[in-house]
Amino acid sequence: MKTKSSNQLKANKLKKKYRFFLNPYPDCAFTKCPKCETKTKVRKFALVIHIEPQQIFLLNKQCKYCPYCELIIAKKQEIEALMTIGFSQDNPQIVGNNYLVMGTIERQDWKQGNQGALSSNDILDRMYIFKDQWDFEVIPAGWYPNDELPEKKNK
Repeated sequence: MKTKSSNQLKANKLKKKYRFFLNPYPDCAFTKCPKCETKTKVRKFALVIHIEPQQIFLLNKQCKYCPYCELIIAKKQEIEALMTIGFSQDNPQIVGNNYLVMGTIERQDWKQGNQGALSSNDILDRMYIFKDQWDFEVIPAGWYPNDELPEKKNK
């Protein structure tokens, strides 16, 4: 009989919710979903961000959202600016470090986390990791000959 390791057990307990796209394009607002092309909504999400080395950052951020695809679209420049503001005085050595937007957390958990009532482990236990992280390539608008028509790409 095989037994599961603690990492396998923890991986099975992870709750998954939403898909995510970190928008690197400063001039693209994604008013339409890049996948299904329906209008996106504006909604606030409590994002859980891991910053190297071993720093958890909770950010209540307004993002574009497609309810049909369950896709959250967050602007990379806005997230980086807010992280810089958040850490420039308290922990300036991590400003500019690599980071990963890992998932979301419920609003009440976000409030407790901001008040210091939750440890990093509590946050990780309560968070929803993303089902998938997507990447889209923006194709400039314009006329293209049929044989040179760029294809939409997503991952």
